[in-house]
Amino acid sequence: MNLKREEQQLTLEGKTYSIQAICQLIATASEAPSPFVQELYLFLEDWFNPSPYITVQTSGSTGTPKQLTVLKKQMIQSARLTCDFLHLKPGDAALLCMPLQYIAGKMMVVRALVAGLNLIVRTPSGHPLADIHFPLKFAAMVPLQVYNSLQILEEKECLSQIELLIIGGGAIDAALEREISQLPNIVYSTYGMTETLSHIALRRLNGIEASSHYQPFSSVKLSLSPDNTLVIDAPLVCNKQLATNDVAEIFGDGTFTIVGRKDNIINTGGIKVQAEEVEKTLRSVISVAFAITSVPDRRLGEAIVLLMENVPDLETIKEQIDHLLPKYQRPKHLYMVDCVPLTGSGKIDRAACRLLVQKQNNKDSLS
Repeated sequence: MNLKREEQQLTLEGKTYSIQAICQLIATASEAPSPFVQELYLFLEDWFNPSPYITVQTSGSTGTPKQLTVLKKQMIQSARLTCDFLHLKPGDAALLCMPLQYIAGKMMVVRALVAGLNLIVRTPSGHPLADIHFPLKFAAMVPLQVYNSLQILEEKECLSQIELLIIGGGAIDAALEREISQLPNIVYSTYGMTETLSHIALRRLNGIEASSHYQPFSSVKLSLSPDNTLVIDAPLVCNKQLATNDVAEIFGDGTFTIVGRKDNIINTGGIKVQAEEVEKTLRSVISVAFAITSVPDRRLGEAIVLLMENVPDLETIKEQIDHLLPKYQRPKHLYMVDCVPLTGSGKIDRAACRLLVQKQNNKDSLS
């Protein structure tokens, strides 16, 4: 592991660059073979400048995206934790297919710099494996990329040859997890956020070690707030305790599960409903993109809303919902949209969903 920025090198597509050579790449960023590679060069310029800090952007999945200033030395520690856990070695091929404005993409580059990985670069897309024709040691993807890759035989074969795959940035539904459980390689779901500089815990999705619980890194200490939200003490990557909005359950062995976000609790008629739990149940019958949200309601306080892209057999889905969900969890309103709002990192944009249904509800009230 190379923990000193001034001594780090970058291996890119099989060619190793010293800091001097990296400076030459940065100087010719405008001549980069693609806009994404240009972004990579600009990130390297930011990484190797004298400042001990770097700016990262949150995804905005629960509100307005914001920028955070973080220490580069803590990003290095985060990279070390992941590379140690996964036993990554110099020369291991690692796929960068995540946007570089978010922490997930930045940390893939930092892991390559710290561990001497061979960084394979593909412009972020729904099909990052479309032109990969050789085995990869390591890759990080969002659930949508994994789902898309499983739909095409050649990409599925490539996916199964990635020795170590981590999946983050969004929920993995039960159907996708069942497919992943059949893969022969090693696949983890990650838990973390921008503030923790990527993940601080992993959950194995397949093989004999598959689990529904996340295992935190040994340096991470967890507790619960009075509201049962997760409190993270990760001194290597975060200067102070981080009080999250994630409602969690911690077990005696130190592992934990996430129930949902406190922000996404809907208080309907005095009963608290976790939006993510309802979504998890509905994924078994709804194949299109959808989200559970709410609108203010004079009688209930908040009314549950199902926001869904167009489906061919709406009446059948309504019947299935009535059978699947107890009465207090059933949506009181159903709105069809062309596209469920998503953030730049592919998560449900909760704030945009609430705004969308509130506007629709106001129209309905006036009509």
